[in-house]
Amino acid sequence: MGGLVVGLVVTAAVIGGGGWAVQQAALNASADLPSNQNLWIALGALAAVGLVVGLVAAGRISPLATFVPSMVLLAWTVVYALDKTRALSFIPTGESVHQIIRDAGLGNRTMLTTGLYALLGVALFIPVLMPSRWARRDEELDDDYEPQPEGSYY
Repeated sequence: MGGLVVGLVVTAAVIGGGGWAVQQAALNASADLPSNQNLWIALGALAAVGLVVGLVAAGRISPLATFVPSMVLLAWTVVYALDKTRALSFIPTGESVHQIIRDAGLGNRTMLTTGLYALLGVALFIPVLMPSRWARRDEELDDDYEPQPEGSYY
């Protein structure tokens, strides 16, 4: 259950936070770096999303924590490859949508059309294939350990 919740949070972070940050970084890319606060915020948000993805991919959490976002991103990429208009229709646009959601959608469009979602989806799927992710962690195994006497080679 915990892995599923973490997977949903990672999916929301990549799609929502990553999309918004990519759009803000693209809008402010031509501005002066030291004086542009919006660009610093966008770069910080991208770093935070990268940190979350990296911790989940490298951490010893349930395989669902990386499986859920990888399947969402890869499925969206496959839909884009098969039917471009349908895949792009999932992105919220229009005047009735809040500006932050619209910015995230434009960033999602950028990441989807450039193949970044395919890259992230594969990177998040690799930990699912690791057998150690599926093994149970038994603390009882440490109790059976008997230390060897000093000076002994065996």
